[in-house]
Amino acid sequence: MKGKRVASLALFAAGLVAVAIEPAAAQSTADSTTEELIWDLNNQLLYIAVPITVLVEAILFYTVWKFSKNESPLPTQENRRLEITWTVATAIILLFVGVASYQVLAEPFVTATGPETAEEVTTDDEEALRVQVTAQKYVWQFEYPEHGVTNGGTMVIPKDRPVVLNITSTDWIHALHVPGLGLKQDAMPGQSNYVVTEATDTGEYQLYCAEYCGVGHSEMLGTVEVRSQDGFQNWLDENGAGESDGGDETSGNESAANASAVSPPN
Repeated sequence: MKGKRVASLALFAAGLVAVAIEPAAAQSTADSTTEELIWDLNNQLLYIAVPITVLVEAILFYTVWKFSKNESPLPTQENRRLEITWTVATAIILLFVGVASYQVLAEPFVTATGPETAEEVTTDDEEALRVQVTAQKYVWQFEYPEHGVTNGGTMVIPKDRPVVLNITSTDWIHALHVPGLGLKQDAMPGQSNYVVTEATDTGEYQLYCAEYCGVGHSEMLGTVEVRSQDGFQNWLDENGAGESDGGDETSGNESAANASAVSPPN
């Protein structure tokens, strides 16, 4: 019996060690504030879920082993103290999960509610960058209204600067999904859905449509390219940012013209 107790305690300790290691590993791979917040919530819930799982399974195995040869089991006697204990413990756990989840879901970097979200994430040093994302079968178009630049297929954003994405569709329901940055939002015709994030590392990330939208759904791919702030400014300059307000409409929009020239499948 002593050996069984030691084994149960060892298994419980292993679960706690695994949970303690997970946060550091997850945070080291977060490439945006959105992804970091999601991972933080995941790790907080693991602190509760893993010990409970180990405890319940240990009790289950112990019960099966202890009473496996009992041919005349007796009904469980009433134990008010035990019932009160597990009821209070369950309430505390659910309260913790609810509070932790609400704190994360209330963050604008996880749940953006509208254009005013940009003001919430604007810092004293720099304003949030606004990007209009338009989905159309089976291409993505990204417009930077403050700079007069439109790009097709690739969304370029700066590192360490809040970005507000206004996502919509011209035909039917699509969904923007960038797993590497923890971003996902529906694109619906006649409706604006918002995503706010801030990339913390440079690189390229796969973007694709996560809502089945027809025969060309699997080809509705794109790229999110995160550059340094200087690199992003150079990209804007190369694409004619602010050169004209309506004179030469082709200025800075060469890639968008190429994207629109692609004939989507019928």
